[in-house]
Amino acid sequence: MIPLHTSGEERSAPVALLPVGSHEQHGPYLPLATDTVIACLVAAEIARSHAVRTLPPVTISCSQEHAGWPGTVSVSAATLISIVRDVADSLRSAGVPKLVLVNGHGGNYVLGNVVQEAGGDMALFPVAEDWEEARRAAGLETTGDGDMHAGELETSILLHARPDLVREGYENGDHLADDRRHLLTAGMAPYTASGVVGRPSLASARKGRDVLAHLVGSFGRCLAVLEQ
Repeated sequence: MIPLHTSGEERSAPVALLPVGSHEQHGPYLPLATDTVIACLVAAEIARSHAVRTLPPVTISCSQEHAGWPGTVSVSAATLISIVRDVADSLRSAGVPKLVLVNGHGGNYVLGNVVQEAGGDMALFPVAEDWEEARRAAGLETTGDGDMHAGELETSILLHARPDLVREGYENGDHLADDRRHLLTAGMAPYTASGVVGRPSLASARKGRDVLAHLVGSFGRCLAVLEQ
């Protein structure tokens, strides 16, 4: 899962990928590391088709909204900002000027600001539009708004690439909570007892495979903008 390289490998690649995951509850059938696993899978698939460097993941991020469940661990937004900027500075000094944050956790809102302030040297991928395009291309029945956590999308990706991490129960795990307007204040707990918001019963390995394949194609547009 974590990319391993020898000294000097990929030295000519001007773009690095930093997977950013989380350590948070994903219902009773997906692991705490789900977002990290997915971010690493997306980065690995991209690296098969594009000349980029892949870095080890950031495994703990901003998951405060999931604090109502045991196992969830978070860092502050300020800490996450510092990690990303330190990594970017280190890469720059090593001759790698561009960094893509491959984000697997929707609650890492602050990453958008880090990219915004980087003056064209960073990108965030996938953004919401990339995920929605991939959902449609793969034939998912849900949208990102309704299927926001441990649902059809995340379960499908793991069923495809890491079925060993998916426990029984997703087939009957659906829970919908479309109106979550106070989530940032109250956290997830008022909206779901299981920690799930979405429809994992619709998940399949085929959908997960097709989502990843579409994201690889979408990344080409992101890379073109970053390299301008």
